[in-house]
Amino acid sequence: MSYPIVNSIISWFLKKRKHQMELFLKYPIDVQEELLYNLLEKAQDTEIGKKYQFSSMASYDEFTKNVPIQQYESIEPLIERTRKGEQNVFWPTPIKWFAKSSGTTNSKSKFIPVSEEALEDCHFKAGKDMLGLYFNNNTNAQLFTGKGLRLGGSSAVYEDNNSYFGDLSAIIIENLPFWADYSSAPKLETALMEEWESKMKAIADETIDEDITSLVGVPSWMLVLLNYVLERTGKTNILEVWPNLEVYFHGGVNFNPYREQFKKLIPKSDFKYFETYNASEGFFAIQDVNNSLDLLLMLDYGIFYEFIPMDKFDGENSIAIPLSEVKLNTNYAMVITTNGGLWRYLIGDTVKFMSLDPFRIRITGRTKHFINVFGEELIIENAETALKQACLKTGAEVSEFTVAPIFMVDEKSGGHEWLIEFRTAPENLNYFTELLDNALKAINSDYEAKRYNNMALAMPIINCGRKGLFYDWLKLNGKLGGQHKVPRLSNSRKHLEELLELAEAH
Repeated sequence: MSYPIVNSIISWFLKKRKHQMELFLKYPIDVQEELLYNLLEKAQDTEIGKKYQFSSMASYDEFTKNVPIQQYESIEPLIERTRKGEQNVFWPTPIKWFAKSSGTTNSKSKFIPVSEEALEDCHFKAGKDMLGLYFNNNTNAQLFTGKGLRLGGSSAVYEDNNSYFGDLSAIIIENLPFWADYSSAPKLETALMEEWESKMKAIADETIDEDITSLVGVPSWMLVLLNYVLERTGKTNILEVWPNLEVYFHGGVNFNPYREQFKKLIPKSDFKYFETYNASEGFFAIQDVNNSLDLLLMLDYGIFYEFIPMDKFDGENSIAIPLSEVKLNTNYAMVITTNGGLWRYLIGDTVKFMSLDPFRIRITGRTKHFINVFGEELIIENAETALKQACLKTGAEVSEFTVAPIFMVDEKSGGHEWLIEFRTAPENLNYFTELLDNALKAINSDYEAKRYNNMALAMPIINCGRKGLFYDWLKLNGKLGGQHKVPRLSNSRKHLEELLELAEAH
């Protein structure tokens, strides 16, 4: 069968899903309520279901009254029991897959349970919807006349106690339906390679002569790959390698810092960028309109949503509201109950609703200070712990600090730039930097992966601030006082640049 015929058949099937989506677009609250009751009924005989008496719950109010909001640390013991072979703990069907993601305060990595239902009814369904929405917006799309280049995570899948763990992307690639694998490049063995330099070479070797029509992956890593392809081919832009390339499906980190670099690499005026919002815990939203910054919240993936207004946020003690009560342009922390056995789970992301009919959102950040420009998910606990370790080994003392990203320029790696006001400075700043970097690698597995051979993140740069610099900055901005704090981590360079400018002006 020729690719044009395959393209026509598959696009027809994918477009049909648009009609099924009309149900949750027209009746979003009803769909969500029914979904919650289905989840409760299905899990009523699990350990969690019996503990919280799911079988007797007849309303959302009863659900919120009896089931507490929880973060990873609270449910980690249950997850560890399941990883060791116990079943029917928080979900009735066997769970053998666990998506490994970056660390919490107390552990280097999280292991998120991935049920068969989560794979089929959430992640795979979302993948088909992503394509369906794209075809619905672009009736002349020719994706399946060629292949989609998939760039997964850095970890292969490992077996432990008869359960399997790895990056979510690796788990999805392992379980892809045949038609998706058939239309993708590189081949399965290459996509799951762990050693990144060998993986990049293998992907380039396999795809340079293919007709690549779409790209899928995290922007920071995709930039590394595309620049490597240009280096290997001697071409000046990606369209000289893949002339039929038409869309890049991206997610995972803020795309804005990368947009201009992609435009240089892919100089095509009608080239499309489609954003998705997915995580180890589930697939939540998809861009459903060309050239939009808003994402359609997908309400029939086996995920029940609640939201905590950030001005009232108090961690696990917060009071959440259902989808029916959200308002526009308010920052909310997102709470999810899923078909993977997460119950009122505080995922740590914050969103803002840009539309209530249908429900469209934008990702606004995290509930904690963080940097996630390159997929490193560096949180404040990571930074403070690493600093403490470096200080203990050098006798240094830190008064204040802030960290901001160094954005990638052309083919060069990005990085983190620190500005530290030392109370007692280390004798050797280079040694201190090395200690700090090594501590961050040990604490945060995602940071460690991005630092591998300087491919996405280079060695941190540390600037030493003069005594009183941060105090002067707070005073200049009218923020002196106990309630005001120096921003520790930021995805923007705004605060860092202001501090560096103030340091030079003194």
